[in-house]
Amino acid sequence: MEERRQGRRPASQDSVVCYQSLKEPVFEESESEAKVDGETASDSESRAEASPPLIPADDTPEVLNRAFSSLSSRWKNWWVRGILTLAMIAFFFVIIYLGPLVLMIIVMCVQIKCFHEIITIGYNVYHSYDLPWFRTLSWYFLLCVNYFFYGETVTDYFFTLVQREEPLRILSKYHRFISFTLYLTGFCMFVLSLVKKHYRLQFYMFGWTHVTLLIVVTQSHLVIHNLFEGMIWFIVPISCVICNDIMAYMFGFFFGRTPLIKLSPKKTWEGFIGGFFATVVFGLLLSYVMSGYRCFVCPVEYNNDTNSFTVDCEPSDLFRLQEYVIPGVIQSIIGWKIVRMYPFQIHSIALSTFASLIGPFGGFFASGFKRAFKIKDFANTIPGHGGIMDRFDCQYLMATFVNVYIASFIRGPNPSKLIQQFLTLRPDQQLHIFNTLKSHLTDKGMLTAAAEDE
Repeated sequence: MEERRQGRRPASQDSVVCYQSLKEPVFEESESEAKVDGETASDSESRAEASPPLIPADDTPEVLNRAFSSLSSRWKNWWVRGILTLAMIAFFFVIIYLGPLVLMIIVMCVQIKCFHEIITIGYNVYHSYDLPWFRTLSWYFLLCVNYFFYGETVTDYFFTLVQREEPLRILSKYHRFISFTLYLTGFCMFVLSLVKKHYRLQFYMFGWTHVTLLIVVTQSHLVIHNLFEGMIWFIVPISCVICNDIMAYMFGFFFGRTPLIKLSPKKTWEGFIGGFFATVVFGLLLSYVMSGYRCFVCPVEYNNDTNSFTVDCEPSDLFRLQEYVIPGVIQSIIGWKIVRMYPFQIHSIALSTFASLIGPFGGFFASGFKRAFKIKDFANTIPGHGGIMDRFDCQYLMATFVNVYIASFIRGPNPSKLIQQFLTLRPDQQLHIFNTLKSHLTDKGMLTAAAEDE
């Protein structure tokens, strides 16, 4: 009443007018250049936030909707998530059974879908500005980065095949130059696409694309590198993240009372702690089972004779049972003095701990991102779960940790790769290395000892 008496609109009307004004185009043709260039970042953000929230529709299968129609929304969501989670786990087992090559193809498909979901969010938020070439350049940069990373992988792990085929050998020799040329072409295309009234926004989206490439493409490439170290380095970390996600949800659903973080109001301390202990136990058990099979522990290598991947080798000490003496304090509790376990199980504790304590921060990061753009999920690909990126937000962070962990604590010099590089040298260089190595072994007495044994 007081507002009307003073001749002003009510606050609710002011907010409506403000919202409508924010939805208008950012730049009018009659605006001066100074006003365009003087726009602040907060102005662009306020205009972007004015876009309607991109909330995915309920895409739960009709069969499940009818089956759980009598349940409350809380329990209906629990059953839908549970059933579809089991379906995804079953699919995960199937692709593992199909072998390394199928796994690599699946990783690439997941990477492309995640990139598509993130880029689509940017396009939906800023589509009214009609930015030229935004989506075209985004996909072009994705192609360039994948060409670089997969080219490096092919050169590294398929060295003999590359050297045998002349076209592949030429592409391998000039791979980095070709990759840089491709990227430089995209860079020039971006500069040529700049529009006077959209400079700042176009650079925002240029950065958006490159950060997406860093988060999605680079880390998915590390997943493939982990796979080549042995299937166990691929399966155990991914399974630990899945287990933590499931058990944290279960503990939080039944026992959750204390909120964990504001970015994810449904996350609780009870779920976080319960998921940690459950994941550590799960990691130990899964590692024990998988360490006994060569198909899981042997590095994935390309066989030139059969033109296929092989996973056969003599398992390293990391995957052989050893006896460990239990500390006295723990002995008094469990009554055991010695325990037989695989050394890899000790490493699995580090992997499961990271998956439980640090991995969820990838999910929190994704939650903050979604809240910034007022969306519930990245997409609605999986009913009850959101998009592919919603399921892999923690996996990418885990993949980076595993790659760093292997490089720091596990991987040593690879003799087969050294021999491959040695064979590509000129004869005089090979002879020089041979004489140097012979002299070194003779000084150590190893060469003489080997000759006497013969």
